[in-house]
Amino acid sequence: MGPDQPRLTTQTLRVLGALMSSPQAELSGAQIGHTTKLPTGTLYPILSRLERARWVESRWEDGDPHILGRPRRRFYCVTALGARNAEAGARELQIAFGTLAWS
Repeated sequence: MGPDQPRLTTQTLRVLGALMSSPQAELSGAQIGHTTKLPTGTLYPILSRLERARWVESRWEDGDPHILGRPRRRFYCVTALGARNAEAGARELQIAFGTLAWS
């Protein structure tokens, strides 16, 4: 993993896992927060780092907030690059923990 790639912390893997396990193509930040139980001060910096690394893409909800009666939501989805990196990172962790378990 290069220096510009996000670290695969437990919290980052939880965010990627939520996005990858979603039956929908996109999740709002609130939905990801609800699934991962991460506070917004942790969640949104992770999403921002993942987006800068092109592991995640986002878009604003269509519609006028006045008509919607609430602020527009931002929707996130994992990219093919993000899915590959998340799966590779999870495999590395499984190997590392498997090795530690038998040490």
